[in-house]
Amino acid sequence: MRKFLLGVLVLATLAAACAPEDEEPQATDTATATDTASPAADECAPENLPVFEPGQLTISTSNPVFPPWFVGKVEGSDWKNPSPEAGKGFEGAFAYALAEELGFSEDEVVWVEESFNKTYAPGEKDYDFSIQEISITPKRAEAVDFSVGYYDVNQALITLEDSPVADATSIEELKGAKLGAQIGTTGLTFIEEAIQPDEQAQVFDDTSAAKAALENGQIDGIVVDLYTALYISAVEIPGSRVVAQFENIPGLEGEEFGLTFEKGNPLVDCVNQAIETLKSDGTLDAIEQEWLSESIDAPVLG
Repeated sequence: MRKFLLGVLVLATLAAACAPEDEEPQATDTATATDTASPAADECAPENLPVFEPGQLTISTSNPVFPPWFVGKVEGSDWKNPSPEAGKGFEGAFAYALAEELGFSEDEVVWVEESFNKTYAPGEKDYDFSIQEISITPKRAEAVDFSVGYYDVNQALITLEDSPVADATSIEELKGAKLGAQIGTTGLTFIEEAIQPDEQAQVFDDTSAAKAALENGQIDGIVVDLYTALYISAVEIPGSRVVAQFENIPGLEGEEFGLTFEKGNPLVDCVNQAIETLKSDGTLDAIEQEWLSESIDAPVLG
């Protein structure tokens, strides 16, 4: 398996995030991403792209956004710190690399605010696509179209050093723990579907509330994506630790983040082609190495 280490210099500048998800199990493959044929080259020329606003690429994300997915502040930005316009952090850098591959300059990228749960709700979208650590799932794919995946992710458990589950070496040892996660997240799904603790999972409006509950001793641990857990432990909650990351859980393996589009949006084909180019030419891997670093020592439970 791949292991990752969040670099010290990155950690010094980042703030925590989560990878929100709904309450459905993860697919065992990426078949929920929109299956499309390769478009003709002229169809993906910037002037021919079926974008929401002519001459610009309109991207939605939440406000606030969080490191390591977005990093940096832009003066005058309507976003709370950090600002997606900075083009830094894994998703920030990826979004601008994707825009460039599609033929848009930085000045032609426009960010709009969209709450996480609305990104995979059915209906019209006033943007081209959304990016905010959105996991590809069959249920969500009924309401929106997904791009091909751009990041593989594991969930992880973070707890305090003196927690009774701090040294857990199996999922079975977590059954008696009081665990929590943000509403609508993969973390919450994981607790309910994979760990299945004796006590019902605590549900929080956001990750900040979950972190506060952990620090106050209301819960024994929270489940978030791996890099969020690493940042929380290294920067935000002294005396905490990442107990483990999880993989190969039946029904929950193969989680990927994807961009979401209004159902039937013809732009998906060209975006998928651009993402595949960024994968094949090493650009996406380089962005991952810069912002998510190379290895981590959190043990794997599965």
